[in-house]
Amino acid sequence: MANIVEITVPEMGESITEGTLATWLKNPGDAVEADEPIAEIETDKVTVELPAPAAGVLVETLKNPGDTVQVHEVVAKIDTNGAKADIQKSDVPQSKSETKPETVEKAPAEKEPMPAAKRIMVEEKIQASEVQGTGRSGQITKQDVIRHLNQTKKEVEQAPAKELPKEQPASKIAKKFEGEEPEEVVPMSRLRRAIAENLVNVQHTAAILTTFNEINMQPVMELRSKYKEEFQKKHGIKLGFMSFFTKAVVRALQEFPAINAEIRGTDIVYKHYYHIGIAVGGPKGLVVPVVRHADKLSLAEIEMEIARLAEKVRNGTIALSDLSGGTFSITNGGIYGSMMSTPILNPPQSGILGMHNIVKRAVVENDEIVIRPMMYVALSYDHRIVDGKEAVQFLVTVKNCVEDPARLLLEV
Repeated sequence: MANIVEITVPEMGESITEGTLATWLKNPGDAVEADEPIAEIETDKVTVELPAPAAGVLVETLKNPGDTVQVHEVVAKIDTNGAKADIQKSDVPQSKSETKPETVEKAPAEKEPMPAAKRIMVEEKIQASEVQGTGRSGQITKQDVIRHLNQTKKEVEQAPAKELPKEQPASKIAKKFEGEEPEEVVPMSRLRRAIAENLVNVQHTAAILTTFNEINMQPVMELRSKYKEEFQKKHGIKLGFMSFFTKAVVRALQEFPAINAEIRGTDIVYKHYYHIGIAVGGPKGLVVPVVRHADKLSLAEIEMEIARLAEKVRNGTIALSDLSGGTFSITNGGIYGSMMSTPILNPPQSGILGMHNIVKRAVVENDEIVIRPMMYVALSYDHRIVDGKEAVQFLVTVKNCVEDPARLLLEV
């Protein structure tokens, strides 16, 4: 006798109510173990695995790859008694790529194209052997297929043109291509759509202002140069700039608590803990993993935590729990060469610090012109709860701490 257990979409983090079913890892009729992943769901931040709630046989799937699924929605069923006689096919209409005759060569399991990639490959008559997969275990993604198409197009455009008949006038050649303006239409990813919506929403709901300052990086650079070998030998990690800025930010937040607060309804919530989000570029775009309790960590512990989170972002294994709960954010556009920018808030936070490129510039010290490695920094803040005076003093505190790192040790 069958004992059917429904599989529902789990909670996927604060403010996330839906995702996209990326792929089924199991098919109807397959045996599954308790907590074994049976599907992958893409959200606007990460890809999460859908685990089986119990051991049994997968008897029915209710959604196809590419479908939008809601939190708590039933997407599959398992027979915990292992009965296979009642295996059903989904009543959901099959996608075009499944109803069309198969035209993509069968690929090894680890290189099986993602659903979105497979649809394009079928339409463009591309074989799996032609595309280099960059997804997990070499799986072909939609971006891989688009990259392949763009490269093929570029090679065709750069190929030597056939010699035209001499009798064909140049004016006719120009007229032949008149009015051709090639365009490429690519659907926005869920992540890019979410970013766009969040940016528009925060502009509409917060009163964002930005204040600027500059920091002489020479003291920190000299400190790093002096102790970098000993630091790495003892802690097994390089000493970077981000740990100094994280510590400086925590000190400034302790002095100006409004910048570590958020508006919740008609209340202001002052947070007496310091979870600092560090922006990291990943395969799916910019994400902001959180270094928790940064005030209680040493410089080495901060560097190790940042490295651990950045590696998870690059590998696509970052969890939603790693991205939630931040009270303030830091973004470093300097690694891309940015000299100046106005970072945008990461709601519901009330402040974000922007770091920029380090450039040697002429500055005045003790009435003398000297060359120093300088960095522009920017603080964007929510003027609804942060006054301009507080924002300026916050940034000055960060500047003083970085220019005189001993302040971080002496707590002065």
